[in-house]
Amino acid sequence: MAQQHAATAPAPAGEQAENPVLIGTAPDSWGVWFADDPKQTPWQRFLDEVVEAGYSWIELGPYGYLPTDPAHLADELGQRGLKVSAGTVFTAFHRGADQWEEAWEPARRVAELTAAMGGEHIVVIPAMWRDDVTGEAVEDEHLSAEQWQALCAGHDRLGKVLREEYGLQQQFHSHADSHVCGQPDIETFLQRTDPELVTLCLDTGHAEYGGASSVDLIRKYPERIGYLHLKQIDPVVLERVRRENLTWAAANLAGVMVEPPAGLPDLAAVVAEVEKLGRPVFGIVEQDMYPVSSFDVPLPIATRTRSYLTGCGSRTRVR
Repeated sequence: MAQQHAATAPAPAGEQAENPVLIGTAPDSWGVWFADDPKQTPWQRFLDEVVEAGYSWIELGPYGYLPTDPAHLADELGQRGLKVSAGTVFTAFHRGADQWEEAWEPARRVAELTAAMGGEHIVVIPAMWRDDVTGEAVEDEHLSAEQWQALCAGHDRLGKVLREEYGLQQQFHSHADSHVCGQPDIETFLQRTDPELVTLCLDTGHAEYGGASSVDLIRKYPERIGYLHLKQIDPVVLERVRRENLTWAAANLAGVMVEPPAGLPDLAAVVAEVEKLGRPVFGIVEQDMYPVSSFDVPLPIATRTRSYLTGCGSRTRVR
């Protein structure tokens, strides 16, 4: 479904003051990619250190990392004054109609827990076209017309169910080594999906990795920016990634993610553009760090990043 993308007029100054960019964090910033892995920060330590680092909003991370019993999780969060912004699910709708059944059961579990915790968003990440360990292509890098149709129809359907059954908004997350990575692909996806059912989790790191401009996307599609993942890419390492055709996992091991403000894009510029939207938007710090060399590594980085980001805008805060 093609959409027109008129600029959104900024809200009056008084109204803007009530619409902050809310900075939170995610298990990813503590080196968590899986539900259970001895290389990962234990979940109790993660929650304790989130508070110590000065955040009040978190994502659930991979389903099963945090307690999945709603009463238990609510108690753990309540003891620490933490709230949930979103859960995360993975899909591969471009592979055909049978992918709905593959995606829905895990999505349902995440949606139920997210809604029970008072979250309002589900971040949806598409499948990658190559194995992120071996680098072997598991399918064609480019989608056919039929696959584009299946991809967009699947996300429209998911967005409708999430909204109608759980009151959640789907936030599509473009991703390195997926079919929606560069700016032309992101724009095609936005133009062919329903803006009521699919908005964008603009991951500034993945956008930069794919050669997309976060600021340009915000300016061109202001009404489609529903959520942010804030991270930066080291341009020197990215040049090596492209030269050697490294996988996403290999790129992380090579240090492609860098602590702000040492990389790209300019997050102060991103925050400034988002503040102009005149509505509240979550900006979740999600610095890929798996595997961490030591459990002592994430906390000081998370603390410095929170301090940096809350200084980027006049209406950017943690609560």
